[in-house]
Amino acid sequence: MVDTDSDGRRPVFAAERRQRILELVRANGAVSLRELAQAVQSSEVTVRRDLRALESEGLLNRHHGGATLPGDLNREASYVQKVTLSSAEKSAIADLAASLVEDGDAIVIGPGTTTQEFARRLSRHAELAVVTNSLLVAQALANSPRIEVMLTGGTLRGPILALVGSAAERSLAGLRVRRAFISGNGLTADRGLSTPNMQVACVDQALAAAAEEVVVLADHSKIGIDAMVQTVSAEQIDHLVTDDAAPRDVLDELGGKGVRLHVAHI
Repeated sequence: MVDTDSDGRRPVFAAERRQRILELVRANGAVSLRELAQAVQSSEVTVRRDLRALESEGLLNRHHGGATLPGDLNREASYVQKVTLSSAEKSAIADLAASLVEDGDAIVIGPGTTTQEFARRLSRHAELAVVTNSLLVAQALANSPRIEVMLTGGTLRGPILALVGSAAERSLAGLRVRRAFISGNGLTADRGLSTPNMQVACVDQALAAAAEEVVVLADHSKIGIDAMVQTVSAEQIDHLVTDDAAPRDVLDELGGKGVRLHVAHI
């Protein structure tokens, strides 16, 4: 079968295109509709049709604006797999999230490629105190002399280059800061922020508990997605910083639960 895209691109064999889509989802765990369309050089309309066909065969699960593998609730993508995904969106989210930080703030920052981008934007601030369990965040701030960086203790979790475990949780106990900036693998109005790993979730919960306000950084590919372990409920989230491809219905539900929405335009 040969398909011709509605936007005038050359004809493409549907079977070949769907195989490529499946390879991308298998490699990355969760991929947005926009990224899939760019990767296979087809329109989003065509890719949406492909996703329906692949889902009917039980090969993947469709979600708001993208797809994941079946049984993907407990799959944890590595830093290498995630670093190139939604790079423009992560950059825009990081820029917007940095506007929520003021000179003299004390903040905590969780692990993730989006929070790494956010940390890179903080060098212009002065007298910041940053506590993090992320080696990536610490590295991003290493050459910022006006920022004091404190790493938690803990056991290194290689796939995400973050410190986890009871030592990390103990180092956050009794801490009080203005805001926590955290990410995750999925965000829904029903369950809030979630992640595939229990140890990661426990430290994220400790980061959130240390803050007066919780700020979630999540690009559109994570909105409407569920992972196995809940980190913080929607009611505990004060701010969500996302991009303009995020599904509007989910954002409206989150807004109805008191989450303040900050949408970066790509």
